[in-house]
Amino acid sequence: MENKQVAGSIICVGLGMTLGSHISPLSRSYVEEADIVFVLASDGIVEQWVSEMNTDVRSLQSYYREGESRLDTYKQMIDAMLNEVIQGHKVVGAFYGHPGVFACVPHRAIAQANQLGYYARMEPGISAEDCLYADLNIDPGEFGCAHYETSQFMFYKRNIESSAYLILWQVGIAGDTSLTKFSTGQRYRQVLVELLEEEYGLAHQVILYEAPTLPIHAPRIERFALSSLVEAQINQQTTLVIPPSKEMIKNEEVFRKLSELDEKQRFLKVV
Repeated sequence: MENKQVAGSIICVGLGMTLGSHISPLSRSYVEEADIVFVLASDGIVEQWVSEMNTDVRSLQSYYREGESRLDTYKQMIDAMLNEVIQGHKVVGAFYGHPGVFACVPHRAIAQANQLGYYARMEPGISAEDCLYADLNIDPGEFGCAHYETSQFMFYKRNIESSAYLILWQVGIAGDTSLTKFSTGQRYRQVLVELLEEEYGLAHQVILYEAPTLPIHAPRIERFALSSLVEAQINQQTTLVIPPSKEMIKNEEVFRKLSELDEKQRFLKVV
């Protein structure tokens, strides 16, 4: 359905990862000018900070319940926001990090609002991925990076390119087939380790990373052998970073074709 000029709108903005320092001026203005702000933040301090920018801020965190399917939780969040849009309000969904990265609620809310004819869009924020590159001094263009949600990586057969970085998100709920757990645990991580062992070996060094949420905090950066992952302290926001274990293999056939093209170009210039 084409976007109609009807009352009510929803803008999903990114708050960034670190309190106060990552939000863009445009996202801040959306929060300040909204009729209602729904916020899903990394902790209560961030929610309190958002509340200082608008008089009607409502937390989405309370929708999470142990034992309840996250699919049901996400639907409840979307319904709560869209009900206010339908009432004609200017709604903002303020999400920690980037609202489009490992966050299905903003995507689905925007899609449903558009289908109903309401104005809806997304405004980016600094994500945990952005912080990871800076804090670990990784250039994703040097060797390449493959990013997966950990459970999805486990559930489906993937071709691991071990000459590039492998970054696994939400490792704290690795292997959760029920979509109801806040964490899984060591036995589930053992399955992940066995999967990774086939390509990397247990002695390969991996990194646990957590982006800081407050300016006074430092990032969590812990390096150890893959074999130690099972006993490691894993939180909901923990990310597993696996550096390359092999060198990139030069594609000689492609280089040959490109050299032939270069030679033809030089010949044409001479002629």
